[in-house]
Amino acid sequence: MGFGVLGVFLGLLLEVSTHGPHTVPRTSWKHQDLGLMEFSEPGIFNYSTLLLSEEKSALYVGAREAIFELSMTNVTIRNNKVQWTVAEIPMNMCALKGKSKERDCLNYIRVLQVVDDERLYVCGTYAFQPQCDHLNLDDFSLEGQIEDGRGKCSFDPSQSFTTVMVDGDLYSGTAYNFLGSEPIISRYSQSRSLLRTQYSTSWLNEPSFVFADVIRGGKSRADGDDDKIYYFFTEVSVEYEFFGKLLIPRVARVCKGDLGGERTLQKKWTSFLKAKLVCSMPELNFVFNVVQDIFTLKGAEWKDTVFYGVFTSQWGNVGLSAVCAYNVSAVEEVFSKGKYMQKATVEQSHTKWVRYNGVTPSPRPGACINNLMRLQNINSSLHLPDKTLQFVRDHPLLEDPVLPIGNKPRLITKDVNYTQIVVERVEALDGNTYDIIFTGTDKGMLHKSVLFEGEVHIVEEMQLLKSDEPIKNLLLSSETRSLYAGSDSGVVQSPTAFCSRYTSCQDCVLARDPYCAWDPKSRTCISIFDAPSQQRRRLVQSLRGDADRCPSVASLSQKDFQRVAVKPGSSAVLPCLLKSNLAQVTWRLNGSDLTEASRFHFIGENGLLIYSVAPEEQGYYECWSVEWVPAAGKNFSFLLAGYVLTLDLPVRTVQRGTNRSSSPNSLEAGSEAAAEGNVKASRAPLTSAGFTTAVLTSPPQTDPSLTAPTSSTVKVLRNQHVPSNPIVPHPGSQDPEAEYLQQSNGMAYLLLFLLFFALFLAALVYNCYMQYLPAPCLRLRAALLGSHKSAHQPEYRACEAGLMETAPQEKVNLSDQPTQNGKQSLRALRDTGYETEPECGNGQIPPHSFRGDSPSQEKPFDIDGDSQSIKFADADEC
Repeated sequence: MGFGVLGVFLGLLLEVSTHGPHTVPRTSWKHQDLGLMEFSEPGIFNYSTLLLSEEKSALYVGAREAIFELSMTNVTIRNNKVQWTVAEIPMNMCALKGKSKERDCLNYIRVLQVVDDERLYVCGTYAFQPQCDHLNLDDFSLEGQIEDGRGKCSFDPSQSFTTVMVDGDLYSGTAYNFLGSEPIISRYSQSRSLLRTQYSTSWLNEPSFVFADVIRGGKSRADGDDDKIYYFFTEVSVEYEFFGKLLIPRVARVCKGDLGGERTLQKKWTSFLKAKLVCSMPELNFVFNVVQDIFTLKGAEWKDTVFYGVFTSQWGNVGLSAVCAYNVSAVEEVFSKGKYMQKATVEQSHTKWVRYNGVTPSPRPGACINNLMRLQNINSSLHLPDKTLQFVRDHPLLEDPVLPIGNKPRLITKDVNYTQIVVERVEALDGNTYDIIFTGTDKGMLHKSVLFEGEVHIVEEMQLLKSDEPIKNLLLSSETRSLYAGSDSGVVQSPTAFCSRYTSCQDCVLARDPYCAWDPKSRTCISIFDAPSQQRRRLVQSLRGDADRCPSVASLSQKDFQRVAVKPGSSAVLPCLLKSNLAQVTWRLNGSDLTEASRFHFIGENGLLIYSVAPEEQGYYECWSVEWVPAAGKNFSFLLAGYVLTLDLPVRTVQRGTNRSSSPNSLEAGSEAAAEGNVKASRAPLTSAGFTTAVLTSPPQTDPSLTAPTSSTVKVLRNQHVPSNPIVPHPGSQDPEAEYLQQSNGMAYLLLFLLFFALFLAALVYNCYMQYLPAPCLRLRAALLGSHKSAHQPEYRACEAGLMETAPQEKVNLSDQPTQNGKQSLRALRDTGYETEPECGNGQIPPHSFRGDSPSQEKPFDIDGDSQSIKFADADEC
């Protein structure tokens, strides 16, 4: 069973990676181009806790052993600072428990909550011994009333947790012990006793808390229901069987007026229920099972509240992130009418969670006190019957899941891990309201997306942080129109829109940013919130991306093209900055589209690279941006840049009786004329010598504005043979550069000939010395150096004459030699291992008369040829 599930899951991962979404931001802004406001101080890190107070126009930042008060309009301005360090004894105790003094045993500020207009409630890890205190805002100092922070703040600075302050009571979700093995959802109040969850895996099973918020609706609801606090976290599943720990995103709910039970669930939540959050790709049945962050987008009524969440997969190698939205009414529907789950023992050893099909007690377990209960004299949770309390203690999990709006994610991205999310609802110029989603990534990037008719469009991507580090906190201020991002290295403030960076009406409209619109009068892209009401009437904005609504403007004419002159054979780069990631570049040469051939290379946003520019590459180059807009259903094209490419040829032309050179203006004019005529000449490599030859052999011209010859002329002249008596101009009109080139060529040929001749003589002398050459050379060598083998010279001379001298020789006795196969074998008495028989007469040895019975010492190769015939292995018989 386990292997089958694993196989299905691996196949699903392959399907998702192959056919997954490819949402791309239209525009990308680099950090150095934005001019963002940043704050950090040397030696202080982990600026991850942020609290925005628009009433005081302040941003409170909790960092490592420090709390800051920054200006909300400009975070670079620090108004106040307070240090909160760890004493020596707690730090030593932390080190004895195996923690690092330099990293773990410090005080990380994790809780910043508003108590009233004069105080903040702050908590820190304090060397794995959490402590809390009050911060006085008047003098920005700690009151020194230390409280135990267990259950309010995490022990470990890297452990996830969440808190929210509601009417002076602190609601938190964190671990209650040093090891982090006892998670609780608790409430700490000055007027009421501590209330917490029961320590049981049925309630919380290794949760990772990310967010908590209150939804108020008790006073406006007709049934008199209570305000509710919602917790969002990821925990290990108890209802699904898997080969490993399967994570499940959850939403839990408690009632603000809960007081616990009278006898059952004393000082425990009587209203705690939890349900599963679903965020999946229905077409692929792929589930995002880890919730990273939640943002509450509140409306005028509690029913208009929407929870936006960012989700990732438990298996990080998938590389997908999703944004899902949930109506608070859908969440309430599950908690008020959903089916419960219960434990069931299988085979007396295994516990399985199944649906509860029995009778549900009344009042409904986990429900808040409402008017119907008050009619039954149940005015608080202390009056609830034990049957209802026992049931909710054993059945905290609901079977029905919470489905997202539209039953699918609002946004899915690939190769991006979202960590934080904030959402703002904006009314555009068309009168419609749009949700703008800001999502931070684990690489310090920020994506801004807009929802339009059920589809999502990523407007831009901004690099908020200099380094690739996660954005750990993200806040949004509608008053200052700013975003505040906290990370380990510092705090960054960014505007919600960069309208002024769009320099044209087409670019401003195609961005489809609800914040931005084009002003035809000032010819700038401005924020609609900065424009007065009378000015809004003339602004141009289209969230469909219909750039045809832009006023017509005079396009860039060829007279305004930038002129580029290059030397023949060199490369040219024509820049073309493409601002949109969704657009494609189209290059045109003299009105015809260019394709990437061997001499052209498209280098993306940097433009066009032309290798080895030749005369046929001259002309008018145009860079066009072509962008497809799905909402508008058509392409939009506009000219980005234009260039006139010409050859820079320092050529001097000749007329009869005069010495006149062509000016750069006339050369450029000729090049442009050739380009405008679309002259397609065969391409030939140009060299200085070849081009000069072409000019010198050209007939005289009477027009004073002489133009450079085309490549076809050069090719023809190179293939022709110059006659022996060419007609040359007057010596006084000879081009000095051409004359110098001709002299240089003749000198090069002479030096080359002398070099080869010297090498030939050296080879001849060497072979003669080594006796590799015929007899005349050998005689010359013997005459010059002397002979070391005088006894053999007669043999050489006789060989050359075709006969051997008949000097008296000694006869070799062959009877004493050993025989082989019945034949006598001959062996020279002085055999040196070389076959050095002199060749004469086509391999025949001249006759000799051998006399004597002892072998000759002077002529070891002379044998008795009369008595024994000799056969050679490497020659024919004589």
